[in-house]
Amino acid sequence: MKALVYHGPGKKSWQEMPDPKIVGSADVIVRVDTTTICGTDLHILKGDVPAVQEGRILGHEGVGTIMEVGSAVATLAVGDRVIISCIKSCGHCVNCKIDLYSHCLGDEGASGIGWVFGHLIDGTQAEYVRVPYAENSLYKVPAGVTDEEAVMLSDILPTGFEIGVQYGGVKPGDVVAVIGAGPVGLAAIATAGLYGAGTIIAIDLDQNRLEQARQFGATDVVVSGAADWKQQVLALTDGAGVDVAIEAVGVPETFTMAIEVVRPGGNVANVGVHGKPVELHLENLWIQNINISMGLVNTNTTPMLLKLVAQHKIPAGKLATHRFRFDQFVEAYDTFARAAETRALKVVISRGEGDAPLT
Repeated sequence: MKALVYHGPGKKSWQEMPDPKIVGSADVIVRVDTTTICGTDLHILKGDVPAVQEGRILGHEGVGTIMEVGSAVATLAVGDRVIISCIKSCGHCVNCKIDLYSHCLGDEGASGIGWVFGHLIDGTQAEYVRVPYAENSLYKVPAGVTDEEAVMLSDILPTGFEIGVQYGGVKPGDVVAVIGAGPVGLAAIATAGLYGAGTIIAIDLDQNRLEQARQFGATDVVVSGAADWKQQVLALTDGAGVDVAIEAVGVPETFTMAIEVVRPGGNVANVGVHGKPVELHLENLWIQNINISMGLVNTNTTPMLLKLVAQHKIPAGKLATHRFRFDQFVEAYDTFARAAETRALKVVISRGEGDAPLT
């Protein structure tokens, strides 16, 4: 098969690799029909994730068709169309039993680490992939849900919802600020209404992404490069500050922005993956009764979110802005890496003839 292979910081190639094989009785082999690129893949290529070894097939999001099943697999069959979750789940360990799949203690990849695809084992940016613990790590795609919609449920939709909305404690009527209107930020915006957020403020440097944010449910937008951005946000809260600030970028400056606009007693939900230390001024924060949360997605909400996507209550398909074929992987990475210039949200890579990139 062919796959997108990591060869050290700044190096990757679309090349021939051995076909994956069943290793454990709970494994399945999936033919990848559609995959995509995540900001985490860009972090890996920068060398920010040293656990990723040279020769690793990248990617942790995908939709495909089951081609082979292990002897212990009873609820999945050859031909099933499935979503590949970015998080493994053995389904039996103490953490999986409390829906903490991100810290699955199964020994695939590494015990206690749920994110294994494209990290500790070969990933989904390939023609085929081996999926361990398949009955707990795959979700059947219902009729009427497209590959483009389904692939957004591998990672970004549950990430935005679980780590942003749920961890942020969004309640009916809340004022929610989402700092960063990239794919995960838009996923948080699109799902904040599920818990009744009254006002959803999108904050970003990019005017195009702010325009996109309105399509996903933002009631107000603020350009973060404006000198009075903070005053604009506070004006939408009668000066009190937002109930929930969701950080969806992963740089120290945006985390500080979240702290600056949250009200006393409010919640800061950090979703962004940070590559640098962030200064935390506890000497000031303690007296404001601020709650700060963070984490790796568990994907335990994927079945519920899949139902809502199937009912067209979450506009998952709108996250796809550019489309490529498998033989255009390098071009897809270039487009995604230059998102501010190309206006890319999620690039979708599919087998077959595919479509030319959208403009």
